[in-house]
Amino acid sequence: MSSKRDYYESLGVSREASADDLRRAYRREALKHHPDRNPGDSAAETKFKEMNEAYQVLSDEEKRRIYDQFGHAGLDGSAGMGDGISDVFAHMQDLFAEMFSGGGGFSGSARQRRGGDLRVQTRLTLREAAFGCKREVGVRAPTACGDCGGSGAKGGTKPEACAQCRGSGQVSNARGFVMFTSTCPRCRGAGRVVKHPCPTCAGQGAVERARKVSVTFPAGIDSGQRLRVSGQGMPGPQGAPAGDLYVEIDVEEDSRFERDGADLVTRVHVAFTDAALGAEIRVPALEAEDDKASAPVAVPAGTQSGAVFTMRGHGVPRLDGRGRGSLVVVVQVDVPTSLTQRARELLEQLGSELREAEGDKEGKRAAAGK
Repeated sequence: MSSKRDYYESLGVSREASADDLRRAYRREALKHHPDRNPGDSAAETKFKEMNEAYQVLSDEEKRRIYDQFGHAGLDGSAGMGDGISDVFAHMQDLFAEMFSGGGGFSGSARQRRGGDLRVQTRLTLREAAFGCKREVGVRAPTACGDCGGSGAKGGTKPEACAQCRGSGQVSNARGFVMFTSTCPRCRGAGRVVKHPCPTCAGQGAVERARKVSVTFPAGIDSGQRLRVSGQGMPGPQGAPAGDLYVEIDVEEDSRFERDGADLVTRVHVAFTDAALGAEIRVPALEAEDDKASAPVAVPAGTQSGAVFTMRGHGVPRLDGRGRGSLVVVVQVDVPTSLTQRARELLEQLGSELREAEGDKEGKRAAAGK
């Protein structure tokens, strides 16, 4: 397992953090742990590199999607630091430009605040999870108001620029030679105010409705993993971009198989005579189109209960597309519990023959040892 810290933990943010939240957290941590402010402090330098790597991944939408689904392993080195220096100073240049620009890096216009994220849980059958499927997921949550188009303003009117922050969403105060910015208290960072609210949504720009979201589940997905559907979360305030929808996966138990990652385990009963004499039996197999599929397995003579046979390539397709796992067959030898008189006589004769054969073996071993 990877020894790296969780990227969200490195920046001190939650997994639902918006792009603005990540940037603020990065700015805070970068100033605290920058090597220039902590000369000779190796711990601070390590922390600085760690949170810089975290920000590189989480500020990139595609890398963040991969990391959210599969963790460090999913990035497979693509989120590495490279030489580290150019990335660090590129981020720091943006950071200090934002800190000392006087306008908070907003260039005189309001930075749109992204809507919140939503979470739903969906149950899949083992076959659906193994081979992938497309399904509509029900969501009941706020959606953009159709009467005002999400602006929150009554028909015939529109939001106006906030007079206090002049539409920037931020107010600035000078302290000595440093300019500090904070969210505008009047418009709460939106940069706009609604003087004539829409009666349908009361100026919120959103109303609660039930809706369906089409989600594609990739082959090999498993319980505990989740998918991110971009732009299907909560609507942003006053027309800002919507958040994301996170679909958490729960795979139903299957009566024929137990799943262990990409491997499947199935338990089969074998007749006493087949185990003793050897036979070819058929075992359950997981296939995309046939829910009663089976595969042949050769059981050698003398097979005991608990014997295990591994069939490579008959398990669950791997999420990365590199083939399928194995089907592990565990044998349970069935000893008859009800016998006819004839069957009992035959078994008694068999028992006598086996004891005699075992006695001959013991005699030969004793003679060889003299």
